[in-house]
Amino acid sequence: MYALCYAPDKANPHSGCESRSTEVTYMVKAIVGANWGDEGKGKITDMLAEQSDVVIRFQGGANAGHTIINDYGRFALHILPSGAFYPHITNIIGNGVALDVKKFLAELKHLADGGVPAPHIIVDQRTQLLMSYHVLLDSYEEERLAGAAFGSTKSGIAPFYSDKYAKIGIQVADLYNEERLMGQLEHICTLKNVLLEHLYHKPLLEPKALFDELMGYRAALEPYVGDAVGFVHRALKEGRRVLLEGQLGSMKDPNLGICPMTTSSHTLAGFGTVGGAVPPTALTDIITVTKAYSSAVGAGAFVSELFGAEADELRRRGGDAGEFGATTGRPRRVGWFDAVATKYGCIVQGATQVALTAIDCLGYLDEIKVCTGYEIDGKVTTDFPVPALLDRAKPVYETLPGWKCDIRGVTDYGKLPQAARDYVDFIEKHIEAPITIVSTGPKRHEICRRTGS
Repeated sequence: MYALCYAPDKANPHSGCESRSTEVTYMVKAIVGANWGDEGKGKITDMLAEQSDVVIRFQGGANAGHTIINDYGRFALHILPSGAFYPHITNIIGNGVALDVKKFLAELKHLADGGVPAPHIIVDQRTQLLMSYHVLLDSYEEERLAGAAFGSTKSGIAPFYSDKYAKIGIQVADLYNEERLMGQLEHICTLKNVLLEHLYHKPLLEPKALFDELMGYRAALEPYVGDAVGFVHRALKEGRRVLLEGQLGSMKDPNLGICPMTTSSHTLAGFGTVGGAVPPTALTDIITVTKAYSSAVGAGAFVSELFGAEADELRRRGGDAGEFGATTGRPRRVGWFDAVATKYGCIVQGATQVALTAIDCLGYLDEIKVCTGYEIDGKVTTDFPVPALLDRAKPVYETLPGWKCDIRGVTDYGKLPQAARDYVDFIEKHIEAPITIVSTGPKRHEICRRTGS
């Protein structure tokens, strides 16, 4: 409750005040990753989008992808929100996204070629553009660092966000103000050409060439550009259901992840309220996704990692078509479920519920290990350490029996083998967050709803 006051009578300071309820039931969910990314968020977003009105991508760019399998086929989305397959959904590319226009347009064509009806899309006018020179600078820096490189996908993400926070980024809205845009490009080229000439020894940028490149995008992008802030505000007032879609996972967040092997945008649900233009008070349900085993792309600490034939077998059986990056195609690193990292990932996301994916991939195993602690300098901890200590961590495992049968496609949780249900119970206990969704296959409705043990 709050008191709405309007010019009260000076003799009676409480006059003009009436009690008015501000209770508004917002229906905003976020779907985010608990680990290194590659947790199966695309499938969970696609599934829950069915009951949503608005789906918002709130961070990241084309450096990662969500694989979705539905009646139209198999798709890897890198820019488009996962609600693009539902005609009733408005899909928003939020202000926190690094918008690669070429890839955005290519994805739209890919969907059309696959028989998918044209999705309803709003590209926020405040979203910033990933430029061709961002990709170049990303590649040049990885080349310069050589063996000390951070394992970039060379999608231009780090240079993009560097420019954004250095206040030299270009917003979508700037495409429609030619004088302003040309002035921005001249300023940017002055700065970037110093690096290109003296650090990287590469060809210089020309403002006019960049301007012409952007003008080539303008007409194609224009039908989608809109005021996402106003749209989301009205949608919430009307009681429409909003879904925030995150990219990557907790371990890749630049603040709370495993630095420096992180991405350059915030992967946490809390940032969804910024990058998706959603009031922080509106976010009430955070579905945090984790696999029934661990996987990661790129370098960095990975305590429960498997190697050799054991890793190859899990990699071959994992995911929907093996554990290979949706963007890079690189083989993912795989390992046993890491309860220490996942508990931490759920904590920093603020998980209200957890979706456990790819449990069907473990049906070939006689025994399944779970990492329940880290040994660091002779002491065992269940708390996730800072990066400086993480490199010294050794996994402490507990071993559970496997279920030795194919459970792919099971949709009734009670019909899963007891050993599989025991495995879910064990994980839930150690991550200290409720597992409510158990995915038993890559298709949209291959899931079990779980209300608890």
